[in-house]
Amino acid sequence: MLDRRFVADNVDLITANCRRRGSTADVAKFAELDLLRRQLQADIDRLNHEAGQVSKSIGKAADAAEREARKADGRRLREEIAALEAKAAEVVGEADAILRAIPNLTHPDAPEGGEEAAAEVRRGACAARQFEFQPLDHVTLGERLALFDFEAGARVAGHGFYFLKNEGVLLELALQRYAVDLLMREGFTVMTTPDLARDTILEGTGFMPRGPETQIYSITGSDLSLVATAEITLGGAYHERIFEVQELPLRVCGISHCFRTEAGAHGRATRGLYRVHQFTKVEMFAFTLPEQSAAMHEQLLELECRLFDGLQIPYRVVDTASGDLGGPAYRKYDLEAWMPGRGAQGEWGEVTSTSNCTDYQSRRLALRYRPPGGKGTAFVHTLNGTAIAISRAIIAILENHQNADGSVTVPEPLVPWMGMRTIAPRHTDHP
Repeated sequence: MLDRRFVADNVDLITANCRRRGSTADVAKFAELDLLRRQLQADIDRLNHEAGQVSKSIGKAADAAEREARKADGRRLREEIAALEAKAAEVVGEADAILRAIPNLTHPDAPEGGEEAAAEVRRGACAARQFEFQPLDHVTLGERLALFDFEAGARVAGHGFYFLKNEGVLLELALQRYAVDLLMREGFTVMTTPDLARDTILEGTGFMPRGPETQIYSITGSDLSLVATAEITLGGAYHERIFEVQELPLRVCGISHCFRTEAGAHGRATRGLYRVHQFTKVEMFAFTLPEQSAAMHEQLLELECRLFDGLQIPYRVVDTASGDLGGPAYRKYDLEAWMPGRGAQGEWGEVTSTSNCTDYQSRRLALRYRPPGGKGTAFVHTLNGTAIAISRAIIAILENHQNADGSVTVPEPLVPWMGMRTIAPRHTDHP
């Protein structure tokens, strides 16, 4: 979240930013409530001081009557204080609800508008392939190659779930190793993370665990939810941490399952593996000094590009428009792979993203560092980026590396873990 006092002192700036990002947060109401909170706190402090003075004076009373009168004054003051504290708590709760809904500030170079206004920044090393045959989509390819089973997934868990099978499993494992090996060479600390997190951790990273608009699966009767991304658990792992300057930047990556309700997401472009309720992902996360975060954002983007260049997947990088940014993101890049089987003539489809969240998440998660030679602490900046979202990477591989005979060529970096160079059609398939 943003700094409370900064929001109250810059109502016009924050209101304009909310408008730019399509947020309806009532900034003026927040400022009004925050002023009332400060007034109530001043009254509480004044009455606490008076109550302290009355308490000290009881022992100095001239007689029993005066002593009882001062005790009565003390009781009256405590009642007034309790009433004001109750009112202040109510005001703080209402103000905090608005503050949590206010998005981060926006990078001045971010394009204006919604999803369609995203600006292309660069293309990958590989051009889109010109097929000499009609390319198939990943659903048809996967079924013919016996790589996944959507019908079994629906029987077991409902629409949007699936089983990976045979070389589909090997592809998932190979992609994990491919990403993790690169990140380890780059100095990342690798983790596997819990698939559950406390609601306070989800809220701290900017996710809404409960409510009608949530995309999160919550566990009834508990304060736990299934995580939508390891961004949640990697950030939460350092909750209330105070870093020394020499520890920063700190880069970690996490392997986790990701669970998303994906409410309202239907249609041909979202079928198959593109928009599912559960998938595996390798996520990057970084903690930096404020002056390091812009450069770190470019580094995370470069790693994503290296991974997909290595897989020989054609892609483009887009600078996400202000109206399409998630609440915590100051700036966000999406990497969109060319998917020949998507739509009637092929389309771009998002496969990774990377966001600079500045100090938006660190305020909620209490992530700080000690400035050198200074007093106190300051908030770190946090960044995140998808290394590999397995399901969408599989789509890009199958559709871009398919052959006329129905086989799929395995990208060279994955061959050591796949143990094969080609995924060929099976004559028989036993579940």
